[in-house]
Amino acid sequence: MKTEFVRYGLDKWRMLIGALQLLGALSLILGYFYFPILTIIAATGLSILMILGFGVRLKIKDTAMQSVPSLFYALINAGIAIIELNRLH
Repeated sequence: MKTEFVRYGLDKWRMLIGALQLLGALSLILGYFYFPILTIIAATGLSILMILGFGVRLKIKDTAMQSVPSLFYALINAGIAIIELNRLH
């Protein structure tokens, strides 16, 4: 992964991005069981991270096969946020 972050031009942001991803995943789990609003916040945050990741992939001209998974995960997290938001109402 270190070499990938260098390739993305994000090597100095690797630790922050990794920490945000782990925090998002943990928040999804805790939010699901205890705090539904936390699930919405975490899923939205992860969706934003994945959209930004998709943008980076486009910027460095990766193939569609390399780029589409980040967009797919962004959509999944956006869907989770929307479903949880609807459950709260």
